[in-house]
Amino acid sequence: MSKSYSFLFIGFAAVLSLAINFSIINGQPIPRQKLQFYNESAESIVRAALIEQRGYGWLRELCAIGPRLSGSENSLKAIYWAEEKMKSLGFDSVWLQPVMVPKWVRGKTEKASISYSKKYKNKKLTIVSFGGSIGTPPTGISAEVIEVKSLDEVKYLGDKAKGKIIFYNRSFDNGLLNTFEGYGKAVDQRINGAIEAARHGAVATIVRSVQSGIDNIPHTGVMNYEEGINKIPAAAIGIRDADFLSNALKDEPALKIKINMDCQIFPDVQSYNVIGQLTGSVKPEEVIVVGGHFDSWDKGCGAHDDGAPCIQTMEALDLIKRTGIKPRRTIRCVLFINEENGLRGGIEYGRFSGISNEINLAAIESDRGAFTPRGFNVTTDSLTFRRLQDWLPILNKANIDWIRPGGSGGDVAQIKNAKALFGYVPDVQRYMDLHHSDNDIFSAVHPREMELGSAAIAILSMLLSEEGL
Repeated sequence: MSKSYSFLFIGFAAVLSLAINFSIINGQPIPRQKLQFYNESAESIVRAALIEQRGYGWLRELCAIGPRLSGSENSLKAIYWAEEKMKSLGFDSVWLQPVMVPKWVRGKTEKASISYSKKYKNKKLTIVSFGGSIGTPPTGISAEVIEVKSLDEVKYLGDKAKGKIIFYNRSFDNGLLNTFEGYGKAVDQRINGAIEAARHGAVATIVRSVQSGIDNIPHTGVMNYEEGINKIPAAAIGIRDADFLSNALKDEPALKIKINMDCQIFPDVQSYNVIGQLTGSVKPEEVIVVGGHFDSWDKGCGAHDDGAPCIQTMEALDLIKRTGIKPRRTIRCVLFINEENGLRGGIEYGRFSGISNEINLAAIESDRGAFTPRGFNVTTDSLTFRRLQDWLPILNKANIDWIRPGGSGGDVAQIKNAKALFGYVPDVQRYMDLHHSDNDIFSAVHPREMELGSAAIAILSMLLSEEGL
C-alpha cells in the first residue's frame, strides 16, 4: 500500500471510529455510552410512570379536596397538601411563596328563566356566572333579550341596547382542527362582552358557553370590567338552551328572561405558590422550572385544568429522583396560584426570578390537560431550536413526536430572561369538552395518558439538566 493510501485509510478509520463511538446531541458529539444512559434513563422513567402511576394516585387525593378557586378555603387546603407531598417525596428544598390573590365567591343562586312569553313562560334556562361577575339585585333582573354574534354588533345597536339583556350567541367553530383556536375565536364574548354591552346601556349579558362539546353544561371562565363603565352581571348559558333561546326569539322577539345571581367580589386575600426542587449537583445556580397553575375554577374539581398537569410536573421531579438520576442543574417545580383570574402567582415568581442571582435556563409549563402526549412548543432562538431536534429520538420514548415554535404558557412566560420556554402539548380534541365546567372531574383523566405526560416532562427536564442549552 502506498504512503498516500495508508494515510487515507488511517484517516477514514479515525472518522469511522468517531461515528461508531459518538452521536450528536444538542449539536455536539457525545459518547455512545452517554447516549445509552439517556435512552435507558428515558425507558426507566416511562416504565416507572406507567407501572407505578403515583401521580394518578396523587391526583385522586387532590380532586378529593374539591375545586381550588384562588382565595378559597379549598385552594389553601390544596396548597398545604402539595407542600407536604413534596416534603414527603424528599425534594431538596420545599417552600411557599406568598402571593395576594383576588377573592370571588359564586354564591348559591344561579337561575334564569323566560319571564314573559305567550308560549315559553317559566321555561328554565341553565346558566353559570362568569368569574368576577357581580350579582343581580335580590329580586333579579328581567328584561327583553337581543341576540348578537359579535361585540361589533353591540356597537351598531346603539340606544336599542338600553335596558336589554345582550345574548352573545357566536358558536365555537368545531370545523377547526385545533380546539384552542376555536376557543380563541369565541372567548372574546365572555371576556369583554359585558363591557361592550354596558357601554351601550344593557343591564346584563348571557353568553353561549365556549366549548366544543354539545351538551347543556355551561362553562365558566374569567370576564372583565372596565373602569368608568357600569358593571353588569354576566353568565354563560348551556349550548342546548342557547339554541332554544335563539329559536324562541325568532318566534317571539319581545320575550323577556329573568336572571338571579348572588355572586360577590371580596378584598384580596393571602395565598401562595408552592415550590419544590432537586438541587443541581454540578451547576445548582442554573435552574429549569417545571410547573402549572394550581388554582382551578369552582366547577368540577379542575382535574384536567390544571390539576393533572400540575401533578405531572411534580411527578417529573419524583421520576427523576426515584430512577436514581442526579441532575447536574437544579430542577424546580412551581405550582403557580391565580392563573385563571389574575396571573398573580406567575407575575410574583417572574419578579423573583428577575432579581435572583440564579440563571434561568429554561421553563416548561403544562396547562392543556392530561391527554396523550404529542409534542412541545418552544420559544427560543433559532440555533437552540435546531439543537433541540436532536433530542426527539429520546423524547419519543414517551410518545413525543415533535418540538415546534410556539407559546409556552401564561405563568412561565413571566420568566423574562429564560433561554427557552416550553409548553407541553398533549392531544387537544377532548379538552374543550371539559374545560371550566362540571365535566372536569377525576374520572375524566386516563391514567396512562396522564403518566406518559409526566414521563415526557421528566425526560425533557433530564436532558435540559444534563446538556444545558
